[in-house]
Amino acid sequence: MNSRKELFITGFGLFSLFFGAGNLLLPPLLGYNAGEKWLWVAVGFMITAVVIPIIGILAHAKLQGTLYDFGKKVSPQFSLIYCVLVYIISIAIPSPRTAAATHEIAIHPTFGTSPLLTSAIYFALVLVFVLNRSKILSFIGKFLTPLIVIMLLMVIGIGLFSSEMTTSAAQFETPIVSGILEGYQTFDAIGAVVVGAVVIISVNFRNKGNFEEKRSLIAKSGWIAGLGLFVIYAGLISVGAYYGSEIIINSELSSDMQRANLLRGISIDALGSFGNTVLSILLALACFTTAVGIVAGTADYFKGLLGNSQLVYIMTAIISCVFGVIVGQLDFHSIIVIAYPVLLFIYPITIVLIILNILPKRFATPLVFRAVVLITFIFSIPDVLGQVSPSDGLSNVTPYIPFAKHQLGWVLPAIVTCLGVGLLSKNNKAV
Repeated sequence: MNSRKELFITGFGLFSLFFGAGNLLLPPLLGYNAGEKWLWVAVGFMITAVVIPIIGILAHAKLQGTLYDFGKKVSPQFSLIYCVLVYIISIAIPSPRTAAATHEIAIHPTFGTSPLLTSAIYFALVLVFVLNRSKILSFIGKFLTPLIVIMLLMVIGIGLFSSEMTTSAAQFETPIVSGILEGYQTFDAIGAVVVGAVVIISVNFRNKGNFEEKRSLIAKSGWIAGLGLFVIYAGLISVGAYYGSEIIINSELSSDMQRANLLRGISIDALGSFGNTVLSILLALACFTTAVGIVAGTADYFKGLLGNSQLVYIMTAIISCVFGVIVGQLDFHSIIVIAYPVLLFIYPITIVLIILNILPKRFATPLVFRAVVLITFIFSIPDVLGQVSPSDGLSNVTPYIPFAKHQLGWVLPAIVTCLGVGLLSKNNKAV
């Protein structure tokens, strides 16, 4: 295959594996709530929804392994537990969420079917794609991604050019922090370490080049996907900020501020009755590609964990899809609410593992890995407890932790630990 053609197919496929339903529905409402401060919110959102995920793909290009390789420097036991947790979370939250979004926006309004029927058909199709995993990235990159991008740019472009370019007052006190935390809900950092492995396997299947050629291909495809995510996310946030207030004021959607209804209102207002059809197809495709990536990545991991057995791959894919059907009965908003405390726990650890794996080996030693992950875990506990039980939590402790009131209490301790342990280890070696 032509190297340039393969690069763009891989990059487009990676973009679609990242860009799921939640990623489409989150930015417009975020922009609407940000109002005049939408640009600051966008900056925060890009950090956790674009920058960190692309660093994750660059780390995958460097390691060319599995998710297990991200945590093995901490310890084999930790990495095993971390991997199992990430994959369970992936098939329990973001994968079923794609089915719920597809049902609520693309299927139920038109056909009036039950969530059970929608999710059953949906995950049956996901299973078909996953069992033909060698063709996943190529098909998505060649056909699905261009269609998704064209539709998104159509909604964003027409929405911006037809709006009055006025914004409402901001509803966020700290817009950058709000953007960072909302970026958690995209699952893109987790997606980077999960679907990155899918990319590596697909590249290895199609490309028999040497290690450096594959690393270059994966890294460049990550930058292409990152550029696409940046343009689309920024566009959707700005559309929500500049056009959202008109939709809420001028339409019947004013009584319901759910994410899906805002985006539907923008699509219909910008594209007419055709907009609802465009949105339905767009959401279904975006949901589907993400679900395929998650299930394939999960099946790949357990296949490698249990003797490289194809039977394990098939059984894991089937179990993941069945689980998706069950959890997919919940509505989209309920899954968002359930996901938040889980993300406050797993996202910080994922972020520090991504960053540590991209650092030079001479600095990011096993000792640095262990210390940073341990400190990140400890300082994430108040954030999680404060979300699960706001009246209890660790209210006596959080006032003394920088940024803890913004649910980012782990950031400064992790940075200090990384620099401190890294410099001490370097000095000891020098002595």
